[in-house]
Amino acid sequence: MKVLIVEDEKTLAHEIDSFLKKSFYLCDIAHTFKTGLEQLEQNKYDFILIDLSLPDGDGLEILKRAKKNNPDAAYIIITARTQLKDRISGLDLGADDYLAKPFYLLELQSRLQAIARRKFSITEELLSIGEFHIDLPKRVVMFGQEKVELSRKEFDLLSYLLLHKNRVLTRAQLSEHIWGTFVNDDYDSNYIDAHIKNIRKKLNVWADTEWLETVRGVGYRIKK
Repeated sequence: MKVLIVEDEKTLAHEIDSFLKKSFYLCDIAHTFKTGLEQLEQNKYDFILIDLSLPDGDGLEILKRAKKNNPDAAYIIITARTQLKDRISGLDLGADDYLAKPFYLLELQSRLQAIARRKFSITEELLSIGEFHIDLPKRVVMFGQEKVELSRKEFDLLSYLLLHKNRVLTRAQLSEHIWGTFVNDDYDSNYIDAHIKNIRKKLNVWADTEWLETVRGVGYRIKK
Protein backbone atom coordinates (compact mmCIF):
# COMPACT_ATOMS: atom_id res chain seq x y z
CA MET A 1 0.00 0.00 0.00
CA LYS A 2 1.09 3.55 -0.69
CA VAL A 3 1.79 6.07 2.08
CA LEU A 4 2.50 9.81 2.00
CA ILE A 5 4.50 11.15 4.96
CA VAL A 6 4.09 14.92 5.38
CA GLU A 7 6.65 15.70 8.09
CA ASP A 8 9.18 18.55 8.33
CA GLU A 9 11.44 16.75 10.82
CA LYS A 10 13.63 15.03 8.25
CA THR A 11 15.13 12.49 10.63
CA LEU A 12 11.70 11.37 11.84
CA ALA A 13 10.29 11.29 8.30
CA HIS A 14 13.09 9.04 7.08
CA GLU A 15 12.82 6.80 10.15
CA ILE A 16 9.11 6.30 9.40
CA ASP A 17 9.89 5.75 5.71
CA SER A 18 12.58 3.13 6.44
CA PHE A 19 10.41 1.33 9.00
CA LEU A 20 7.30 1.15 6.84
CA LYS A 21 9.22 -0.01 3.77
CA LYS A 22 10.41 -3.01 5.78
CA SER A 23 6.71 -3.82 6.27
CA PHE A 24 6.20 -3.63 2.47
CA TYR A 25 4.57 -0.18 2.32
CA LEU A 26 5.48 2.19 -0.53
CA CYS A 27 6.31 5.64 0.82
CA ASP A 28 6.67 9.20 -0.46
CA ILE A 29 7.96 12.02 1.75
CA ALA A 30 7.07 15.72 1.80
CA HIS A 31 8.89 18.05 4.19
CA THR A 32 6.81 21.16 3.50
CA PHE A 33 3.19 22.25 3.13
CA LYS A 34 3.76 23.09 -0.54
CA THR A 35 5.41 19.78 -1.40
CA GLY A 36 2.70 17.87 0.45
CA LEU A 37 -0.02 19.51 -1.64
CA GLU A 38 1.93 18.84 -4.85
CA GLN A 39 2.27 15.15 -4.00
CA LEU A 40 -1.43 14.89 -3.20
CA GLU A 41 -2.39 16.50 -6.50
CA GLN A 42 -0.19 14.13 -8.49
CA ASN A 43 -0.69 10.80 -6.68
CA LYS A 44 -3.26 8.64 -4.94
CA TYR A 45 -2.49 7.15 -1.54
CA ASP A 46 -3.91 4.54 0.81
CA PHE A 47 -2.57 6.28 3.94
CA ILE A 48 -1.55 9.90 4.54
CA LEU A 49 0.41 10.88 7.66
CA ILE A 50 0.28 14.62 8.35
CA ASP A 51 2.25 16.72 10.81
CA LEU A 52 0.26 19.80 11.84
CA SER A 53 3.21 22.17 12.36
CA LEU A 54 4.84 22.63 8.98
CA PRO A 55 7.26 25.49 8.22
CA ASP A 56 5.10 27.02 5.47
CA GLY A 57 1.56 26.10 6.46
CA ASP A 58 -0.85 24.27 8.73
CA GLY A 59 -1.28 20.53 8.37
CA LEU A 60 -5.00 20.89 9.03
CA GLU A 61 -5.31 22.80 5.76
CA ILE A 62 -3.54 19.94 3.95
CA LEU A 63 -6.02 17.53 5.50
CA LYS A 64 -8.93 19.66 4.34
CA ARG A 65 -7.65 19.84 0.75
CA ALA A 66 -6.44 16.24 0.64
CA LYS A 67 -9.92 14.90 1.36
CA LYS A 68 -11.03 16.28 -2.02
CA ASN A 69 -8.34 14.58 -4.15
CA ASN A 70 -7.81 11.46 -2.02
CA PRO A 71 -11.26 10.71 -0.56
CA ASP A 72 -10.56 7.00 -0.19
CA ALA A 73 -7.32 7.47 1.77
CA ALA A 74 -6.99 7.02 5.52
CA TYR A 75 -5.48 9.95 7.47
CA ILE A 76 -3.37 9.96 10.63
CA ILE A 77 -2.31 13.21 12.28
CA ILE A 78 1.19 13.04 13.80
CA THR A 79 2.11 16.08 15.86
CA ALA A 80 3.66 17.45 19.02
CA ARG A 81 0.61 19.65 19.58
CA THR A 82 -1.21 18.43 22.65
CA GLN A 83 -4.16 20.80 22.84
CA LEU A 84 -7.54 19.12 22.68
CA LYS A 85 -8.84 21.65 20.13
CA ASP A 86 -6.20 20.60 17.59
CA ARG A 87 -7.13 16.94 17.99
CA ILE A 88 -10.84 17.68 17.68
CA SER A 89 -10.26 19.92 14.64
CA GLY A 90 -8.38 17.15 12.86
CA LEU A 91 -10.98 14.50 13.62
CA ASP A 92 -13.78 16.88 12.58
CA LEU A 93 -12.04 17.37 9.22
CA GLY A 94 -12.00 13.62 8.64
CA ALA A 95 -8.79 12.30 10.20
CA ASP A 96 -8.99 8.61 11.09
CA ASP A 97 -6.55 8.75 13.99
CA TYR A 98 -4.25 11.01 16.00
CA LEU A 99 -0.74 10.10 17.13
CA ALA A 100 1.08 12.40 19.57
CA LYS A 101 4.86 12.82 19.38
CA PRO A 102 7.00 11.15 20.52
CA PHE A 103 5.63 7.77 19.52
CA TYR A 104 6.94 4.29 18.85
CA LEU A 105 7.09 3.17 15.23
CA LEU A 106 5.48 -0.12 16.22
CA GLU A 107 2.53 1.89 17.54
CA LEU A 108 2.23 3.66 14.19
CA GLN A 109 2.26 0.31 12.40
CA SER A 110 -0.45 -0.96 14.76
CA ARG A 111 -2.61 2.11 14.03
CA LEU A 112 -2.21 1.58 10.27
CA GLN A 113 -3.23 -2.05 10.58
CA ALA A 114 -6.24 -1.18 12.77
CA ILE A 115 -7.41 1.44 10.26
CA ALA A 116 -6.97 -1.02 7.38
CA ARG A 117 -9.09 -3.59 9.21
CA ARG A 118 -11.86 -1.03 9.70
CA LYS A 119 -11.57 0.36 6.19
CA PHE A 120 -11.81 -3.04 4.52
CA SER A 121 -14.14 -4.59 7.13
CA ILE A 122 -11.59 -7.23 8.07
CA THR A 123 -12.67 -9.14 11.17
CA GLU A 124 -10.03 -11.87 10.96
CA GLU A 125 -6.36 -11.96 10.03
CA LEU A 126 -7.00 -14.93 7.71
CA LEU A 127 -8.95 -14.05 4.56
CA SER A 128 -10.54 -16.65 2.31
CA ILE A 129 -11.21 -16.59 -1.41
CA GLY A 130 -12.26 -19.67 -3.32
CA GLU A 131 -10.41 -22.56 -1.73
CA PHE A 132 -7.44 -20.42 -0.68
CA HIS A 133 -6.64 -18.67 2.61
CA ILE A 134 -4.47 -15.55 2.81
CA ASP A 135 -2.70 -14.58 6.02
CA LEU A 136 -2.03 -10.85 5.58
CA PRO A 137 0.34 -10.29 8.55
CA LYS A 138 2.44 -13.36 7.70
CA ARG A 139 2.15 -12.69 3.95
CA VAL A 140 1.31 -16.32 3.20
CA VAL A 141 -1.19 -17.97 0.83
CA MET A 142 -2.38 -21.42 1.88
CA PHE A 143 -4.35 -24.19 0.19
CA GLY A 144 -5.37 -26.46 3.03
CA GLN A 145 -2.12 -27.13 4.87
CA GLU A 146 0.02 -26.43 1.82
CA LYS A 147 1.81 -23.13 1.23
CA VAL A 148 1.45 -21.57 -2.21
CA GLU A 149 4.70 -19.92 -3.25
CA LEU A 150 4.20 -16.38 -4.59
CA SER A 151 6.76 -13.66 -5.17
CA ARG A 152 6.58 -10.48 -3.09
CA LYS A 153 4.86 -8.49 -5.84
CA GLU A 154 2.50 -11.33 -6.69
CA PHE A 155 1.37 -11.46 -3.05
CA ASP A 156 1.00 -7.67 -2.93
CA LEU A 157 -1.08 -7.70 -6.09
CA LEU A 158 -3.33 -10.55 -4.97
CA SER A 159 -3.90 -9.15 -1.47
CA TYR A 160 -4.61 -5.64 -2.79
CA LEU A 161 -7.23 -6.99 -5.17
CA LEU A 162 -8.71 -9.06 -2.35
CA LEU A 163 -8.96 -6.06 -0.02
CA HIS A 164 -10.90 -4.30 -2.79
CA LYS A 165 -12.96 -7.36 -3.75
CA ASN A 166 -15.87 -6.77 -6.12
CA ARG A 167 -14.26 -3.52 -7.25
CA VAL A 168 -12.61 -3.25 -10.66
CA LEU A 169 -9.06 -1.91 -10.33
CA THR A 170 -7.41 -0.48 -13.41
CA ARG A 171 -3.87 -1.30 -14.43
CA ALA A 172 -2.95 2.31 -13.58
CA GLN A 173 -4.32 1.94 -10.03
CA LEU A 174 -2.52 -1.35 -9.50
CA SER A 175 0.72 0.04 -10.84
CA GLU A 176 0.59 3.12 -8.61
CA HIS A 177 -0.35 1.33 -5.39
CA ILE A 178 1.82 -1.79 -5.81
CA TRP A 179 4.83 -0.52 -7.78
CA GLY A 180 4.67 3.16 -6.85
CA THR A 181 4.58 4.29 -10.48
CA PHE A 182 1.70 5.67 -12.50
CA VAL A 183 0.93 4.39 -15.99
CA ASN A 184 -1.20 6.15 -18.57
CA ASP A 185 -4.09 4.32 -20.25
CA ASP A 186 -2.06 3.94 -23.43
CA TYR A 187 1.02 2.69 -21.60
CA ASP A 188 2.15 -0.85 -22.34
CA SER A 189 1.38 -2.35 -18.93
CA ASN A 190 2.17 -5.94 -19.84
CA TYR A 191 4.15 -6.41 -16.62
CA ILE A 192 0.87 -6.24 -14.63
CA ASP A 193 -0.78 -8.76 -16.96
CA ALA A 194 2.30 -10.98 -16.62
CA HIS A 195 2.03 -10.95 -12.83
CA ILE A 196 -1.68 -11.83 -12.98
CA LYS A 197 -0.87 -14.67 -15.39
CA ASN A 198 1.77 -16.00 -12.99
CA ILE A 199 -0.62 -15.77 -10.02
CA ARG A 200 -3.28 -17.74 -11.89
CA LYS A 201 -0.74 -20.33 -13.01
CA LYS A 202 0.53 -20.91 -9.48
CA LEU A 203 -2.94 -21.03 -7.90
CA ASN A 204 -4.46 -23.19 -10.63
CA VAL A 205 -2.08 -25.98 -9.66
CA TRP A 206 -4.23 -26.32 -6.53
CA ALA A 207 -7.72 -25.12 -7.51
CA ASP A 208 -9.73 -23.10 -10.02
CA THR A 209 -9.44 -19.28 -9.94
CA GLU A 210 -12.61 -18.14 -11.70
CA TRP A 211 -12.96 -15.50 -8.96
CA LEU A 212 -9.93 -13.64 -10.36
CA GLU A 213 -11.62 -11.86 -13.24
CA THR A 214 -10.16 -9.94 -16.17
CA VAL A 215 -12.33 -6.95 -17.06
CA ARG A 216 -11.44 -6.49 -20.70
CA GLY A 217 -9.99 -3.10 -21.54
CA VAL A 218 -10.06 -1.96 -17.91
CA GLY A 219 -8.23 -4.12 -15.39
CA TYR A 220 -8.91 -6.85 -12.86
CA ARG A 221 -11.34 -7.75 -10.10
CA ILE A 222 -11.76 -10.39 -7.43
CA LYS A 223 -15.43 -11.29 -7.27
CA LYS A 224 -17.16 -13.23 -4.53
